[in-house]
Amino acid sequence: MSGSSKNRICDLLNIQYPILMGGMSWAGTPKLAAAVSNAGGLGIIGAGAMRAEHLKAAIAQIRTLTDKPFGVNIILVSPSADELVDLVIQEHVPVVTFGAGNPSKYIERLKEADIKVIPVVASDNMARMMERIGADAVIAEGMESGGHIGEVTTLVLVNAVCRAVSIPVVAAGGIADGKAMAAMFALGAEGIQMGTRFIATKEADTHQNFKNLIVKSNIRDTVVTGATLGHPARVIETRFAKKVKELEVKSLQEAEEILVGSLRKAVVDGNIEEGSFMAGQCVGLINDIKSVEEVIRDIISEFHSAVANIIQEANKL
Repeated sequence: MSGSSKNRICDLLNIQYPILMGGMSWAGTPKLAAAVSNAGGLGIIGAGAMRAEHLKAAIAQIRTLTDKPFGVNIILVSPSADELVDLVIQEHVPVVTFGAGNPSKYIERLKEADIKVIPVVASDNMARMMERIGADAVIAEGMESGGHIGEVTTLVLVNAVCRAVSIPVVAAGGIADGKAMAAMFALGAEGIQMGTRFIATKEADTHQNFKNLIVKSNIRDTVVTGATLGHPARVIETRFAKKVKELEVKSLQEAEEILVGSLRKAVVDGNIEEGSFMAGQCVGLINDIKSVEEVIRDIISEFHSAVANIIQEANKL
């Protein structure tokens, strides 16, 4: 699988494989993003917790690590969203993905700057709106994903979004291998986005404690915190996550307070007692820490095998 009009996502983004890295705050570093881009996917800098000066430095760094296309993810609830959009335009970033909101007010300016725009959507109605106002593609992210989530499963959401729009759809949420990629393509997706799988790689700057938690967890070892606070997020179940859940029942203010800075404590410090380890349900499918190149190579190989098996079984019917 490659570009050259064989796949619309590959052609749109000028990449070899239709595999995008999720825009992960703190975890989406230039080093990891560059490794994904160099391996043939699209690496994405997670600008969620950044101000403009931090993102400017990150963009400068990734350009020393790769000459391949890369992207920047902007979280729309960030107080710095406006200045981050201004910066990606100034820096001529090739691709921008958006999460946690409606990026309508930015799309025209980004398109005028010849930047590819790919919003994350949690419904088919949102996907239709994004197509109508000029998005190049959409990322349909189901509730199996790590971090902030919607209410619809990946299987149902991707199916509905692919029926709703004519622009390319990237599937996300609970995807960690080539079999899941084949399943998403069967629904009509033309690419996948992964976050958790890329955290458990050698190139990820995340703390080793985070990587170890991913590798040893099973598919039932994540919980959703923050739902009563209005921003549900899927995290690995730790004592801290259990404490947050308890406080959501007893004291919303206390729950809100202890969550402040908890993602950084997890990703950067590996703080098991105070960190919020955002990860998807696919943790139970990840049992080793490989290089990014190995991960992508294995996914593409397994994808081809899975598709061949589907064709073989279909011919029996």
